[in-house]
Amino acid sequence: MKAALIGVGQAGGKVTEALLAEDRRAGYDAVRGTLAVNTAKTDLDGLDIDTMLVGQERVKGHGVGADNELGAEVMNSDVREVMGALDGVVDPHTEAIFVVAGLGGGTGSGGAPVLVKELQRVYEIPVYALGILPGRDEGGIYQANAGRSLKTLVREADSTLLVDNDAWRKTGESVTEAFDAINERIARRVGILLAAGENIEGVGESVVDSSEVINTLQSGDMSAIGFASAEAAPDAGENINVVTSTTRKALLSGMSVPETTEAGAALVVAAGENDRIPRKGVEKARSWVEEETRSMQVRGGDFPLESDNIAVLILLAGVARSQRLQDFMDRAKEASKEVEAEQETQNFQTDELDDLM
Repeated sequence: MKAALIGVGQAGGKVTEALLAEDRRAGYDAVRGTLAVNTAKTDLDGLDIDTMLVGQERVKGHGVGADNELGAEVMNSDVREVMGALDGVVDPHTEAIFVVAGLGGGTGSGGAPVLVKELQRVYEIPVYALGILPGRDEGGIYQANAGRSLKTLVREADSTLLVDNDAWRKTGESVTEAFDAINERIARRVGILLAAGENIEGVGESVVDSSEVINTLQSGDMSAIGFASAEAAPDAGENINVVTSTTRKALLSGMSVPETTEAGAALVVAAGENDRIPRKGVEKARSWVEEETRSMQVRGGDFPLESDNIAVLILLAGVARSQRLQDFMDRAKEASKEVEAEQETQNFQTDELDDLM
């Protein structure tokens, strides 16, 4: 899939940079162009991709803090300038656009839905969101922001691929300590997804192409991605159980949104050397995913990759019934009430002060 990536906010910029680095390292050549957009100049300075500062009139390059309403206002004011900066990022060969954002901060959660809506208006190709949900310990304001942003993103994007910050964090590791590692894990998994159908050395017998990725994603508003890998024998016949057990691990413990097994549609990709991938194993894995997800739309295939391992990537679309997502929305709703109550208290105190003055 030839994709253009637009990172919005601090997390969006860093993940976009990691995705491009992974694409270049692996030689996929799936990423056509990248752009990082932010209201904070310091967050853009260290990035090794094209950048654009927005909202200079309002926030003078200092960011919007965690104010996602201000983030939306700023993006709305400068969205035409952002669209103008996409020349060369989105080209005639681009098959899809991904807007990448952390949904807890102000610029990403507020600006990403505005940008997605404008991209949908201008381009005829699919526009997806890659949204990163804040971890449980990242604070109430971030939970509230993410809940509001997610509702809008789901409405505007063709599909929203979600990553829970807690999903791939190691025990005892703080979110801040884990950010770089999480970004690398996102890049590796999404990198294989984007590379599906690319002209890579070695041709699989049943290679997944970009149309199958697009057809899977269009089956649901929210999506999640799973991944696992295991050492494989040189002979494909010895790897049937490797593929099936790795598929189980990817779905049951490797999803970007944990506790997500039901879906409207799914795609199963076995990545590895052609001689190591058993057709029978891939078909058995696809059938198991079909049964586990209760979906009749499960596509499957392989992806040629130079490795002694076999990796399995699972894309699930239409995952709104996920218990993890339901728990997150409940948490976001509760946090939103607390934030509103705190703001009302502050407004009341300000009113009292105004009366005194």
